[in-house]
Amino acid sequence: MSKEDAFRNLIAHCKEYGFIFQSSEIYDGLSAVYDYGQNGVELKNNIRKYWWDSMILLNENVVGLDSAIFMHPKTWKASGHLDAFNDPLIDNKDSKKRYRADDLIEEHMEKLENKIDREVEKAKKRFGASFDEKMFRDTNPRVIANREKIDSLNGRFVKAMNNNDLAELKQIILDYEITCPVSGTRNWTDVRQFNLMFATEMGSTADGAMKIYLRPETAQGIFVNYINVQKTGRMKLPFGIAQIGKAFRNEIVARQFIFRMREFEQMEMQYFIKPGTENEWFDHWKNVRMKWHKALGLGDDNYRFHDHEKLAHYASAATDIEFNFPFGFREVEGIHSRTDFDLGQHQKFSGKKLQYFDPETNESFVPYVVETSLGLDRIFLQIISAAYHEEEIQKEDGSTDSRVVFNLPPVLAPVKLAVLPLVKKDGLPEISRRIMDDLKYDFNCQYEEKDSIGRRYRRQDAIGTPYCITIDHQTKEDNTVTIRYRDTMEQERVNVRQLRNIISEKVDMSSFLRKLDHD
Repeated sequence: MSKEDAFRNLIAHCKEYGFIFQSSEIYDGLSAVYDYGQNGVELKNNIRKYWWDSMILLNENVVGLDSAIFMHPKTWKASGHLDAFNDPLIDNKDSKKRYRADDLIEEHMEKLENKIDREVEKAKKRFGASFDEKMFRDTNPRVIANREKIDSLNGRFVKAMNNNDLAELKQIILDYEITCPVSGTRNWTDVRQFNLMFATEMGSTADGAMKIYLRPETAQGIFVNYINVQKTGRMKLPFGIAQIGKAFRNEIVARQFIFRMREFEQMEMQYFIKPGTENEWFDHWKNVRMKWHKALGLGDDNYRFHDHEKLAHYASAATDIEFNFPFGFREVEGIHSRTDFDLGQHQKFSGKKLQYFDPETNESFVPYVVETSLGLDRIFLQIISAAYHEEEIQKEDGSTDSRVVFNLPPVLAPVKLAVLPLVKKDGLPEISRRIMDDLKYDFNCQYEEKDSIGRRYRRQDAIGTPYCITIDHQTKEDNTVTIRYRDTMEQERVNVRQLRNIISEKVDMSSFLRKLDHD
């Protein structure tokens, strides 16, 4: 099955099993806006908890904040969003489709990289154990030619983006014969800028209303509260402020399911530091955040750093943690060295002093900032993309069966335990209810008695439940149940008193955080 087909199946699966729905679907939906269903919201809450607890509990100098979505409009003038928060857009005249010019160019470079990778893979199979990959990349004519194309294209692209040269972006698209994915033609309009902020009005009358914006990022809510948190918390540098919240961007080219949406959720931490220490803390948070991702067990090879060549106006260094989605490597988290730009700008525009006084050196200065910014919806997609599997199962009689399973990290699974009486009689439902009533305070449990036990197992596999227990007639005799493990489908007979410990070992968040902290 192709990656595209698997991704379509994943999207359909998310709706069928209550993870994600199209917003306002009964009115034909709202493009690039989604609702999280009964299982999706549980998974999302568990991801939030993993991030929040790892930030707040594992770092004694990081505290939390929940700032408002609405902010004074001067905030966005100071931050640069009013003037510079734009996407370069281009239309294909034949398909009438609109694209981000930078996305088209980056995807073309990715295709060239894939050509190189295919050449390398073919050579590996041909030469076997004696294959020298570095030498092949350095000497193969086709690899060298494609590498030269990438380097030349990237040089022009970075220069055009840094200079905001829209005419050059279009010329690059024409020179490299980049076609519309829909029409296959190169009949392009000029590139133009489009501001991504949603505007609205605040006030009781049209004449007295103030134009304000839905925040396009959560970071500015942290910056304008920096001095409040620092003073009331008596915080000493270095310290961090963490926040989870909604942000809004009027994305014209929203695609790839929940990867790019108009309403989304960010998990951000701004770490305030002394100027001159930014390189040290940038490297520190790069390593900490990559470790956090890899602890989920989704495959270390699926992650990579991508350093920015074109830096944002506020940054001295920036890198993305990228994950290998079904549609290729894409950003899930950014780590940025923001210097003193944000606090400096807010100090200038507000007229309020936002400096830190260092009692050890008797000097005042505007702190520098290192930011970690993670898209909650993107890591949700990352996790379910890696977890979704369609499996063929060999049965004991030699026949085959199939199942769809979500191999979610157990600590994040929406439902931790399914309680299943074998039959709906002989007192088995009553015993099952007693077991569930005992465990429901520790774990999100689900009770199910309809259909055969095999069908119930398959439904729990499909939502990612790591443990199922079956209560049968033997339970009445010796107080044991059959526990079934999702990933292996192995079954084991255990005493009811053992269940809490067996389940806690894999799903307890505090145990998971201890391992993360000590590894």
